[in-house]
Amino acid sequence: RSEQARLGGSVVEEDTEEWQKDAGFAGLERVGGVDLSYIKGDETSACASLVVLSYPAMEVLYEDCRMVTVTTPYVAGFLAFREVPFLVEAVQRLQQEEPRLRPQVLLVDGNGLLHPRGFGVACHLGVLTDLPSIGVAKNLLQTDGLARNELHREQIRSLQKEGDMFPLKGTSGRVRGMVSCGDNKNSSKPLYISVGHRVSLETAVRLVKSCCRYRIPEPIRQVETDAGELRK
Repeated sequence: RSEQARLGGSVVEEDTEEWQKDAGFAGLERVGGVDLSYIKGDETSACASLVVLSYPAMEVLYEDCRMVTVTTPYVAGFLAFREVPFLVEAVQRLQQEEPRLRPQVLLVDGNGLLHPRGFGVACHLGVLTDLPSIGVAKNLLQTDGLARNELHREQIRSLQKEGDMFPLKGTSGRVRGMVSCGDNKNSSKPLYISVGHRVSLETAVRLVKSCCRYRIPEPIRQVETDAGELRK
């Protein structure tokens, strides 16, 4: 908890880059996606993956998928301590091998400020790499009074078309993230978008939507595809 609080003090919830302030993201050329996924039935063998795609074409520029052995036990609310070290190593390898392909923003398969202590995987990775980062989750992390109750399900059902969204406002009064319908064919399966580091929530939502060809934004979809191939 003390380490999360210490690192959490460095989180910047505002846009820090010029490309973020442009309506069409002029100047953004490289978007990264990261994920750590486990072999089914094995909680210690996982694939740490990083991809970098061109923007806005979404063409793969760089891929790094490696099997790793996870030794830190899972503790709810502290997932980052189990997974982030491997993702930091992937970013560092990229910096050493192909520094010109360093991503200008990372889309993380997980949560950012949408976390019991406001410091999820996307925040943790963003602070340690000093890269703008965005949390993109497929399920709601229940915190600050937010829950998968009937009210939430009713709000999900209200997402009728692509681009529909609503804020995740906790009982504290703080907006923790945004629920977005990225594909009207899958309005019952929205995305939970939250700030990681060095980006505003508004910009995070706009960027994630601009990266979606399907329900899942391309950087994360590609990194999951690569990990799936390696785990076969």
